Parts: sequence; C-alpha cells; structure tokens
Amino acid sequence: MVQNKALRSMILWGPPGCGKTTLARILAESSGYQFEALSAVFSGMAELRQVFDRVRDYKKMDKRTVIFVDEIHRFNKSQQDAFLPVVEDGTIILIGATTENPSFALNSALLSRCPVMILKSLDTHALEKIISRSETQLNIVLPLEDDARQLLIQMSDGDGRYLLSMIDSIISFSAKGMINQETLQNILQKRAVLYDKNQEEHYNLISALHKAVRGSDADAALYWLARMLQGGENPDFIARRMVRMAAEDIGLADPQALSMTMDAWQGIERLGQPEGELLLAQAVVYLAMAPKSNAVYTGVQKGTETRSRYRLIASATPRG
Repeated sequence: MVQNKALRSMILWGPPGCGKTTLARILAESSGYQFEALSAVFSGMAELRQVFDRVRDYKKMDKRTVIFVDEIHRFNKSQQDAFLPVVEDGTIILIGATTENPSFALNSALLSRCPVMILKSLDTHALEKIISRSETQLNIVLPLEDDARQLLIQMSDGDGRYLLSMIDSIISFSAKGMINQETLQNILQKRAVLYDKNQEEHYNLISALHKAVRGSDADAALYWLARMLQGGENPDFIARRMVRMAAEDIGLADPQALSMTMDAWQGIERLGQPEGELLLAQAVVYLAMAPKSNAVYTGVQKGTETRSRYRLIASATPRG
C-alpha cells in the first residue's frame, strides 16, 4: 500500500505498547497523506464533525487524509456509525487502534469496511533494538549488568512504551558503578506504581486482565491484577469488570462464575483492603480456568441487530 501510495482503512488490534500509533503515522507520512489523530476517550460527535469538515477542505485541495483513532472501541455505536459515509466515499482513510477484540468491540458495518490487522507484543529482539537505539540517540550506555539488562526486557512485558519509560527512570538514577538485578528492581518498583496510575494505563491494564481471562491464562491474570492493585486501582472497578467477564466470556459454560465474582465484589466491600484483595485473586483465577462461552453475548448482539432491521423495514413500509 505504501509503495503504491494507496492506503486503505484498517483496524490495528494489538496489546499496549506494540506500536499501533507509530505504525499509523509511518503509513500516512510514507504515503504522502495528511495525518489527523483523535482519541476516542476524549473526542465526541462535535470533535468528529470538526475533523470531517477540515478533511473535506483538504480534499478540495487534492490532499488525502488519514484519521487515526486511538482506543476506537470506546466510541459508542453512533460515533462509530459517523465514520461510515466518509470512509465509504473516500473522504478519509480511517486507521483505528484497539486493545479489545474488534469482533466484540466494533460495529459489524465498520468492520466490513476496515480489515483487521493483528499486531503482537514486541519480542526480545525488538526490545533490545529499542534499548540500543535509545543509547545511540542519547549518546550513552546504560550502566546495566547483563542480567539486569535481561531483567529490564522481561519487566517490559513486550510493551515498548513502558520500556522507554523505564529507561528514563534508569537514566535519572545517579548510579555509581554498574546496576545489578536487585538495584534495578528497587529503581523501577516505585516507577511502575506511578506508571500504572496514569489514565491511559487504567484502561490498558484492565484490558490486559480481560484478555488473560479470555485466554485462560491464570498466571497472567494474577499478574495484571497485582499490577493494578499495586498501582492504586479502585478494587470496586476491578470487581465490576470481572462480573462483566463472567457474563460475557464464560456465560452458561459455567454459571457459577457469575456468583463467584458477585460474592468477591460484596466481600471486598465488607473486608476492605488489603484483606479483600485475596477474594479478587480467587475470583480472577476461577474466571481464567473456567470454560468459555460467549453464546449469550453474541445472541443478544444478533437479536439487537435483527430488531433494528425490523424497525427500519417497518418504518419504510407504507401504511393503510
């Protein structure tokens, strides 16, 4: 697409820090397109109309535009539908980024116009490249022993953005001599807590927990739960999302999952922290290990679509 300078709309689906925003910007700039960035967390219909009007002006000047929407799954149905006509008539090229499964999070009409490109977490080789490039650009050598350097890569969990923030923390630490594993853990422990309380990470981490539960990975689910609790996340928010997971991803495959999460929610309200955190841990392991079925969820979605089509047909049918 870049070689032909003919981009098409797409959805980039992948975990936090895998380069979705960077890739979208590279695609646009390499193809000679204007680049407009939006965040679905902060943008509403008014902002969308302003951007569409601006893009139409660009089009009159024979300039094509890529609109990049971060966290596109946070747009409601009406906001997602607003993209359909401008994508359909070629006014814009839409590149959406999401950490959620597009099949569940996005409208089928939008997905039919935007193929999904799946991105994976950065592997060890890619993370080592980020460290080397950082050292080259900053003209420094990180004072890390070999085992500490490997620990740094492991702690990033395939998240390039988080790796860069940890590198900043290491640089700001006045090290006397080489840093070993134990010292590195002490340097980054406080930084990790602050990082997790960032507003964007509030959503990234709960998304990671949700995906670990869907993937039946109990160890990963416990890890993401621990990171959120250590970062100061409200346990009420976590419990509420776990109830949703029990209904959406497990459903009738194990109806007991819903009772388990409701009991954990009620229990932590009574016990408080830190005692009640064990209840959340027990519930999240149960969810991860439970059999999965989204049949009820997809059934409700199909029922809603059928009802909407029936209303449309009924409204278009002459009466009398």
